[in-house]
Formats: sequence, structure tokens, C-alpha cells
Amino acid sequence: MPNPTAQLNTSLGTVTIELFEDKMPVTAGNFLTLAKSGFYDGLHFHRVIQGFMVQFGCPHSADPQSPRAGTGNGPDGCIQDEHPEDAQFSNEPGTLSMANTGQPNSGSCQFFINTVHNGYLDWFSPGQSKHPVFGRVTDGMDILKEIENTPTDGQDRPLTPVQMTSITVVE
Repeated sequence: MPNPTAQLNTSLGTVTIELFEDKMPVTAGNFLTLAKSGFYDGLHFHRVIQGFMVQFGCPHSADPQSPRAGTGNGPDGCIQDEHPEDAQFSNEPGTLSMANTGQPNSGSCQFFINTVHNGYLDWFSPGQSKHPVFGRVTDGMDILKEIENTPTDGQDRPLTPVQMTSITVVE
């Protein structure tokens, strides 16, 4: 059975992703549950760093100017870290990765899409950062690049808000 895909419908265009549900069932399943419930609809990209990544998923980012954007969890709280030996996907350009606080089992609803290779974030790399990859962009890298190049303020927030209008899951 093929992995599910989702269309990330943003105010700048659509990005299509494949979710690695076969290898990352907890993390991909968490994203799918939240997407299907409409949790992400209307939220904004709250952290955009050129040459690094774009991040979304914080419930506080419904208000793109909220000082709490980037600090919220999903309705079901945090999920268990997932590090299967047969799913050593690197944080390469166009991959979706679980955001967390740096503490074990602190991922929840926030995710980022890598815009460059960030191998030092891999859960299987040396060091403290552990961000498991659970999907990849299959179409719309041009839209991802447009989001990445959005001018930002001193807190990495887009000056012109970029909204996730909806996510459509295709299974």
C-alpha cells in the first residue's frame, strides 16, 4: 500500500508531501490525525529562516503576530520519539521533520520543512538535536522556496503572514 500524501494549501500556493507512514507510523500518524481534524487550517508559518527551514503547526500562530507562536502543543499533547533503525531519513532539502523543545518526547504538532541539508539534526547523528524525518515534498519546492525567501522580522516571523489555509489528505 502506498504512503498517504497531503496537499499543503498555503496563501502562496500548494506544496504536496508524501508521509512516511510505513516507516514512521507514530510521527506521520500524528500529523495525519491533526491534518484530517482541521487543526492546521488557518495557522501561519511562525518561523522562517532562509538557508535553514520553514516551520508551522503552533496553535498560537492563528494570530501571526502572537508572541506565543512557536510555544504551543496539539490537543493530545506530546508524542513518543520515534527512531526506527530502518528509517534513517536525513534532514535533507524538502523533508518534513518533527520540531521539539530539545527534550525527549517533546514533539507535538509543530513541524518544519528543511530547505537545505541539515544532517546535524538527524536523530541518528552525534549531538543533542534529534528531529526525525517523517515525510518529503514531492511537488511545490518552488512554493517552499518562496516561503523561505519571505522577508522576516528579528524573530524570524514573516513580515507578510504566510497562512496554511488548509491541508488535504489523500490516502
